[in-house]
Amino acid sequence: MANHQSAKKRIRQSEKRRLHNRYYAVSTRNAVRKLRDTSDKKEAEELFPNVSSMIDKLARRNIIHKNKAANLKSKLFKFVASL
Repeated sequence: MANHQSAKKRIRQSEKRRLHNRYYAVSTRNAVRKLRDTSDKKEAEELFPNVSSMIDKLARRNIIHKNKAANLKSKLFKFVASL
């Protein structure tokens, strides 16, 4: 257990940040699932820019790796194009 005040504060901060990051990661994952479940091309084209933006924000905040973000966006773009 932490003995120093600064270490206790760091634990509180990291837990708060972890929950914050987790919320955005899960929200993005759900948006990706929703896009993949779509069979209507027009609806998918409307969803894609928002989902792409969410993925970029996760990569920018280092919640996911930038290459993973690029791979996800590429696969989603191919999916939307194939509809």
